[in-house]
Amino acid sequence: MNGSDVRADNNDELFNFPCDFPIKVMGLAEQDFDLLVVEIVRRHCRDELREGAVSLRKSSGGKYIAVTVTIIAHNREQLDALYQELSNHQRVTMVL
Repeated sequence: MNGSDVRADNNDELFNFPCDFPIKVMGLAEQDFDLLVVEIVRRHCRDELREGAVSLRKSSGGKYIAVTVTIIAHNREQLDALYQELSNHQRVTMVL
């Protein structure tokens, strides 16, 4: 697959876009947190999310939830904008 090579800011990683890219978002295990995450992710993705693209995992105590969404990333700017919006949301604790 031909794509453009883009180096991350730390120059340790090399992305070959477009590529599958998992994004893990953590927050309180509230009933609709996963829907919130998917809604934000969809605003930044031109491709539909594939079946099985979203997975959930609750913390051992059940207080927190991690939502992992695998997208097709097209460029670094797309990822930066997505991470920024997720990180700025008041219900999001962490984005990896």
